[in-house]
Amino acid sequence: MFGYLIAADGVLESEQLSRYRAVYCGLCRSLERCFGQGARLTLTYDMSFLVLLLSSLYEPEETAGAQRCPRHPLEKHPYNISEISDYAAHMNLALAYCKCKDDWKDERRLTALAEARTLERAYRETVRLYPRQCGAVEKALSELTALEESGREDPDAAADCCGALMEELFVLREDRWSDTLRHMAHALGRFLYLIDAAVDLEDDVRRGCYNPFRSFAGREDNAERFRDILKMQLGECLFWFDRLPLVQDAGLMQNILCVGLWYKFNQKYSKRDA
Repeated sequence: MFGYLIAADGVLESEQLSRYRAVYCGLCRSLERCFGQGARLTLTYDMSFLVLLLSSLYEPEETAGAQRCPRHPLEKHPYNISEISDYAAHMNLALAYCKCKDDWKDERRLTALAEARTLERAYRETVRLYPRQCGAVEKALSELTALEESGREDPDAAADCCGALMEELFVLREDRWSDTLRHMAHALGRFLYLIDAAVDLEDDVRRGCYNPFRSFAGREDNAERFRDILKMQLGECLFWFDRLPLVQDAGLMQNILCVGLWYKFNQKYSKRDA
């Protein structure tokens, strides 16, 4: 379910693209500042959306700058950093650690075990600072693992696990917006799980991995079927998103939710529709 919350940069305005990259670089700097250089390897664009959302909602003071880094040693790259970037860095770290633990448990991959051990100390610090969020991640992944081990093809139950995970990550503090954030993030988490299952269906069946859509494998109308399911789920996410008082970066976030989220799905299924 990772790697879907990305912007469709081909249709972004230049200012939006610059802002998006600066937020991403700021998140990378926060990972290094909070946990050290090695934590930067866990960086994904997914948590950049969380930075955009919570920054637009709470309008924290941001520090802007430009700096070289190991990935870009030849030229300085602009960044924006704030307390929200640091929070998202902790959530990024928590997800990366729990995913490694899950991969080791499911596939016995030594690389996943090694990475989990590398991140363990940083994760313990994240648990200390954000026990509610880390507890939700661990609980959701445990319930999802149990469902997968049972072999029960229940897309709603599996998607709800990811919805429960996301809704706590998106709530930085309990306030007047926390309920709306939870509703939005729960729907988003469900969407992310379902779109990932749709995209990976054939590969999962071939490898003998769990997929709640397994009974649909090989059907010619899957693109239409899955697109209808996903549109309904995304509609609920957007319903709650529109109820948040977001001004800054609203267009950029709408690009991510309405266009970028579909990128991998369209890559997988559009060729069949042609």
